[in-house]
Amino acid sequence: MDANGIAYFAAGLGAGLTIIGGAAGIGRLAAAAMEGIARQPNAAADIRLSMIVAAGLIEGATFFSLIVTILLATKG
Repeated sequence: MDANGIAYFAAGLGAGLTIIGGAAGIGRLAAAAMEGIARQPNAAADIRLSMIVAAGLIEGATFFSLIVTILLATKG
C-alpha cells in the first residue's frame, strides 16, 4: 500500500465521520426544536428561525471539513 492509498483511505474515513457528525448534530437540533415547539406552540416561529440558523452553521462546518479532507487527499 502506497502513500496515496493511505491518503485516500484517511480522506474517506474523515469524510464519513464528518457526515455522521453533521447528521447527528442536525438530528439532535431538530429533536430539541420539535420538543420545544410541543411545549410552547406560541414560540414556534422563533424556535424555527433559531433552528434554521443553527442547522446552517452545522452544515457550513460539515462542508468546510469535507473540503479540508478532499484537499488533504489530493495534496500528494
